[in-house]
Amino acid sequence: MEKKATSNETQLLTSKKDVSGCNEEEDCRENELLIRNPKSALRLEAAPISNGYSGVQSSGPCNGMGGVEDAQCTAPAATTTTTTTTSATCRAEGQQQLMELEDRETWSKKIDFLLSVIGYAVDLGNVWRFPYICYQNGGGAFLIPYTIMAIFGGIPLFYMELALGQYHRNGCISIWRKICPIFKGIGFAICIIDLYVASYYNTIMAWAFYYLVSSFTTELPWTSCTNAWNTGNCTNYFSKDNVSWTLYSISPAEEFYTRQVLQVHRSNGLDDLGGISWQLTLCLLLIFTIVYFSIWKGVKTSGKVVWVTATFPYIILFILLVRGATLPGAWRGVLYYLKPDWQKLLATEVWVDAAAQIFFSLGPGFGVLLAYASYNKFHNNCYQDALVTSTVNCMTSFVSGFVIFTVLGYMAEMRNEDVSEVAKDTGPSLLFITYAEAIANMPASTFFAIIFFLMLLTLGLDSTFAGLEGVITGVLDEFPHVWSKRRELFVLGLIIICFLGSLATLTFGGAYVVKLFEEYATGPAVLTVVFLEAVAVAWFYGITQFCNDVKEMLGFAPGWYWRVCWVAISPIFLLFVTCSFLSNPPELRLFDYNYPYWTTVLGYCIGTSSVICIPIYMVYRLIVTPGTLKERILKSITPETATEIPIGDIRMNAV
Repeated sequence: MEKKATSNETQLLTSKKDVSGCNEEEDCRENELLIRNPKSALRLEAAPISNGYSGVQSSGPCNGMGGVEDAQCTAPAATTTTTTTTSATCRAEGQQQLMELEDRETWSKKIDFLLSVIGYAVDLGNVWRFPYICYQNGGGAFLIPYTIMAIFGGIPLFYMELALGQYHRNGCISIWRKICPIFKGIGFAICIIDLYVASYYNTIMAWAFYYLVSSFTTELPWTSCTNAWNTGNCTNYFSKDNVSWTLYSISPAEEFYTRQVLQVHRSNGLDDLGGISWQLTLCLLLIFTIVYFSIWKGVKTSGKVVWVTATFPYIILFILLVRGATLPGAWRGVLYYLKPDWQKLLATEVWVDAAAQIFFSLGPGFGVLLAYASYNKFHNNCYQDALVTSTVNCMTSFVSGFVIFTVLGYMAEMRNEDVSEVAKDTGPSLLFITYAEAIANMPASTFFAIIFFLMLLTLGLDSTFAGLEGVITGVLDEFPHVWSKRRELFVLGLIIICFLGSLATLTFGGAYVVKLFEEYATGPAVLTVVFLEAVAVAWFYGITQFCNDVKEMLGFAPGWYWRVCWVAISPIFLLFVTCSFLSNPPELRLFDYNYPYWTTVLGYCIGTSSVICIPIYMVYRLIVTPGTLKERILKSITPETATEIPIGDIRMNAV
């Protein structure tokens, strides 16, 4: 039986091991599997790794080519029988590895991978965070630091993670055995961060789902002040009556969001969250059900779902952009969005915001890019993928600004106020109050409300698929003997854990918990993780070795620009953002609630709970590794597991 490789995979790699000195040359070459093993003089044993290129551990007479070690190959004639037996045994083990070579799932089509990565990178933050940060930091002038930070920081890190995942074909935990074992704690930290994100991010989607269900009416419920949840301050300035907007006025959209959806008036803050909203709990349960049946079978299933969830938002964005551009006063919003304030470029915080925005938008450090790329074919052009997906992501953020600000200009025109007064809402409030209110007062408001909140759901679902896949791939690759054949069961358990972890965000004060997690649980922790990841790859694994890996996959090595970015600029970029955040922690405020000081301490504790895995594993690694301290350190920073590269035709009947 024989399996033919693609034309790209038949290309001989320059690093192929020389076996010309073997007497049994045909045996040594018969298994066409190139093994980069730092301990190649040791015996090869099949390891239970779910890596698509079959796990290999080294420790005895078989070499990495499925034959025998050089000493065995040159054995004298008197030991021919022993050598032949050993060679047959080694070839049998090689045959088993070749069968395992096909075990790892791969994307059905290249477009499935691209849509999945784009869907992950383009999320809710592109719609609400970028437009707000842009106008807050100088409008059109902000695009200069944003572009610079993308070119020298965000895109190189994005490319690095795609290349690492595709070459080593492992998730965020086990990949460190092939790079720098002492940094394996990074993988565990990433999994914890992803669980924190899942505990609050999906709650925001539950809010959108609540709005979606509420939109199936002839009159949207946030258009009037005659509902049971409204107060005496509710002012509907869109009504036909001559209504004046005062300092104490509250729009019906704001009261629907705060008093009906969130019910924050029934909570006194983080020290008194109140009860759980059964409506939001039901919405979240339905969302997690959708998520489970989208990812339970692996990337072949989720790769089909993203054809809808990744493309639908662009259709809706285009419709909303056209509709917004035709509204009265839309030009005021666009002018406010893009009018440059060049003086802002002299402020350090503008550059910090630009760096943070591009970093969190592209999303390295969550294990997703490693996981998704690990299901690619070995010779896939991940360089081109990195440029295409990062460009699409940045352009989506820019276009989303027009979608938001044309509507804000319309709102300012209706209120007879300046755009700056209308654009005070930030984060989710920008979508669920300001934009929802504008939609409610458009012709065909029900239609636009339904498609808008459907768009928010699809944007969020892609990111949830990706974040959980990062955890799933990481754990399944690390513990294949336990979970490789029980993926559906593991995914179910993970979904249940995420749902239970979200209960605090479903309380009446859940919005306060969401804000705390968003600011502290992920921000500095992810920055620290990616900084250490960049240092481990560039300085411990070695930039030369990494570039050679890329050359083996793509046929060309990264140029000096990429090398300089990976070695120096990107780590400095991450260190700059991390230090800026830690030196000036955000003062949290949501609605009328000012977060007390103890919540800042709690936030840092939550963030530290994930990063602490890194030093803990380093200490554990040094303790369990035998030898002197110097030997332990050297062993801990040396790759311990081979990365196997398929070349040529794969012959299954090698024996």
